[in-house]
Formats: sequence, C-alpha cells, structure tokens
Amino acid sequence: MVALSTRPLQPSLATAEFWASGADGVLRVPHCGECGGRFMPPLPVCPHCRSRDVALTPVSGLAVVVGCTVTHQAWLRDFPPPYVVAIVALEEDDRARLTTNIVGCEPDDVHVGLRVQVRFERGDDVWIPLFEPIPDAEPGPLPEPRDVRSALRPPASSRRFEDSVALTGVGQSQVGRRLMVDPLSLTVDACLAAVGDAGLELDDIDGLSTYPGASPGGMSEGGVMALEEALQLHPTWVNGGGDLPGQIGSITAAMLAVASGLCRHVLCFRTVWEASHSAMVRSGAWRSGGCRSSGMMEFRAPFGAISAAQWIACQASHYMHRYGVGREALGAIALTARAGAGRNSEALYRDPLTLDEYLSARMVSTPFGLYDCDVPCDGAVAVIVSAVETAADRPKPPVLVEAVGTQILERLSWDQDTLTHLPQSLGASAHLWTRTDQRPDDVDIALLYDGFTFNALSWLEGLGFCGPGEATDFLAGGKTIALDGALPLNPHGGQLSAGRLHGYGFVREAMLQLRGEADGRQVPAARLAAVTAGGGVPSGAMLLRAAD
Repeated sequence: MVALSTRPLQPSLATAEFWASGADGVLRVPHCGECGGRFMPPLPVCPHCRSRDVALTPVSGLAVVVGCTVTHQAWLRDFPPPYVVAIVALEEDDRARLTTNIVGCEPDDVHVGLRVQVRFERGDDVWIPLFEPIPDAEPGPLPEPRDVRSALRPPASSRRFEDSVALTGVGQSQVGRRLMVDPLSLTVDACLAAVGDAGLELDDIDGLSTYPGASPGGMSEGGVMALEEALQLHPTWVNGGGDLPGQIGSITAAMLAVASGLCRHVLCFRTVWEASHSAMVRSGAWRSGGCRSSGMMEFRAPFGAISAAQWIACQASHYMHRYGVGREALGAIALTARAGAGRNSEALYRDPLTLDEYLSARMVSTPFGLYDCDVPCDGAVAVIVSAVETAADRPKPPVLVEAVGTQILERLSWDQDTLTHLPQSLGASAHLWTRTDQRPDDVDIALLYDGFTFNALSWLEGLGFCGPGEATDFLAGGKTIALDGALPLNPHGGQLSAGRLHGYGFVREAMLQLRGEADGRQVPAARLAAVTAGGGVPSGAMLLRAAD
C-alpha cells in the first residue's frame, strides 16, 4: 500500500477533528443527538433532520462494501495500480459512508457486499481510515434504493418560462485531439458561427452565459470576462459558474434571463481544451503547482480516487450487483456510439468497433474499459437563446423548449445517497416530467450525457424509458437505440466517440436533428428530443421540440 503521507490533504475547520480522531484506532463520525442518525462528511447540520445537535462520536469501525472499482489506470504517481477504491456503508447507519481503499487482500477479491473493518494509516498529521476484509464473514446487507420522487415540487406557477424562448442559432469550432490552439480562439470561432447561424450581428447579443466560468485543467477559455474582452459585446446580463443544473444549466439560466426581459439574445458557450492541456503537462510545457487536497477532493484524493471514472464505477458496480447484470448493456451503448460516429464526419473516432474489441480492451477502472470512457478533446460549442417573438425573423426554424428538469432531489454527493445510478440523474429526470404533458413514449431521439457508458444507461432509466435494472433488455443489444430503432441514442457518436464537448455537444446535435440538418445521420421526422448533461453532480435535463 502506498505511503499516504505522499498524498497530503488539507483538513478544514469542519473536518480537522475527523481526520485526527483515528489516532487511538477508533473511527468517529458525526452523530445527530436529535434523530440518532450518523452521516458523512462532517456538517454543522444533520442532513436527515436538520438538527444542529451534532457531534463526532465513536462507531464500531465495521462496514459493508456497497460499491467498488479496481483501478488499473495510473492516475497518481504515488498510487501504482492496481488498487481498490470503494464506498463502504457503516454498520451503525448505512446512510453514513466513506470512500476509501480496501487493503489486506487481492484487489480482485473485493466485491459488493464484502464485510470490512477499519484500520488506520498515519499520513502527515492526519489518520487515514482504510478498511480490510473480515475473514470468513457472510456478505453484508446493502442500502435499499430511495424513492427520490417523494420530494418532487409541483410547478411554482402556471406560467411557463419555456414558452418565452427559442434556440435560434448554434455553432461549433474545429474539434480535435491536441489541436494546440488558444482556447479563447476556439470559443470565438464557435460564437461567431452561432451568431451567424441565427442571422444576428454581434451588436444584437445582449447576454452571455457559460459553464463553468474561469476554470483550470483545460476546462475553460477563461469564462465570460475573457470572451467579453475579446468581442466587446457590452451585455446587460452575464452568467458563469459551476453551481448550475449541469453544463446545460448555463443555457437554462439564459432562458430565464430572456423570459424575464433582461435580454433578448443570449450567447451561451462552452469550451474545452483538455487534450492539449494534458499534452502540455506531460511535456513540461505547462506546470501545475502541487497542493494539498481540499473541498470535494479532501475525501477522495487520499485514497487515489482522482477521476470521475473511479467515482462512477462504484455506482456501476452496485447497479450490476443489485440487478444481476454484466457489461452487455454498457457494450451496446459503446458500439452504438461508434456506429453513429462512423456517420459523422466531425467525430474523432470513426473506425468500426466490435463487441469482442469492446470486451477485450484494457481496463481503466472496473467495470469500465477503454471504450466505456469518453474522449478528451479540444473544441467549443455556442448556442443562441432568443426571445420567442424574434424567432420569425431568424433565417432558420427555431428549436423550441418543451420543458427543463432542474430540481435537486438527491444529496449532492458521489457516495452518500444514490448508489444504483449516476448521482443526480434520477432527480433532474423526475422533475422534467412535472413541467410537460409529454411522456417518455413521445420522445423521438435521446441525446444523453455519456461521459461513461453507465452515465447514458442511468439517464435512460432515470428518464423512464425503461425501469430500474431493465436497460439490458430494453437496449436489445443496441437495436432499440440504433439510428433506425425506437429511440435513437446520440446519433452523432456522443462523447464516447465524437469527443467530450462536455454537455453542449448534445444540445447542438438536438438542434441539428430537430431542424433536419443532421447530414448522414438524420432521424426521420424527429420532433421531440430529450437532452441531458452532467456526469454526476450537478445535472440537468431538457425536452426540446421542433417548431410547428
């Protein structure tokens, strides 16, 4: 096992007591004196009953593995693979969970249901809780899925903001692997293309909206300030940040601004340059300073759980165990994406993919192999949200908004709530259907976030196209989601084969399909599209429809 002192973390004022409490070999977690519940991570308020009567108290240190992945990818220098990242639920309260490493056994011996006990390793001035199997123990119980729909709110008003807006333009920059192009230049290319597609001039743009704003690691061109400096648009409203209902939450925010009368034409944009950034880091051309892990990563980095591949793989392992399924459904999604990419001249990976190639590909983080993971790339997409009364003046038919799903119904966590599906896919999906009379059977095409194959599977079930655990039968080996199937899925190749444009690529494809412009991959008579974005928390969903 790696010496954990080589991966220091930064305890906060809220968490320092937790990280120091294992010095005597006893695990302590927050406990509510009001309802008796236990929870993680440390919070000043009980997430179960909202009591302020919380304190760190001892527990037995016994737990059950409720999700796990064997990591084969070298994410960190000090964590040589293979090693196990797992979510364990404490015996005293299975709502209190820790992401951790399972040690003291072979990685492939770890499975969902394994009973484990805590042991501590010292790392700098903190005590890291690891877990090891309890010899000869029977499998432990698993937390039952929670019905998130019990907290659904009815529409706040009979007035629908969706009816006040239209998507009137869309543009995309060059997309590729390691383009080594200034990301702001890619953003400008996409934005100019979207403005031109809408038949507007730059001076018509009076709003800007983006996700996630200025962000490191190849995930942004610099946000609103960078683009405004480049184009000098003088907007009356701007928005940029990560705390939105998924990447397309920035488009939803623009709809709200237009519907309220703040602006008439909002330019929404999303840029990534992950592929070039990674290449620059590897070559030494880009130097990132070392730092102690804090925030969300405080409870992941000490265990080598750096990638969303590892976090989401834990949910996938729970799903596969609970419903008794293998990788067949995941493979059908991967092969369908590649088939779609073969019809899309813009896609990054267009060579045919067979099931044998999918199954024999190298493992990244079980159950995810190489073709279960999307493709980092460089590129930008821009979308124009306009006041609906201006749509008749645009050169192309508008795409109208039927409904959005934005309500948070699950804990904003990767490990403390939903285990059966991608976190947050269930909540946004349930909320979507409260804002429309349309039903899943009315949807003609699904543009569902596929950062990993399991993401798309979670959205399919969350949106109600099939029930929990039914995806394998629903997909029918890919026949249902093929271009000529009952529910075509990501006909452009999705992020799995076309490239990770981080949510906005699905909106663009929906617009092209609903306008009848998806050359070589057009779904006949497509009128209603489901669009989702978010590879975890937060996430959002939309129903878009063609104009009459």
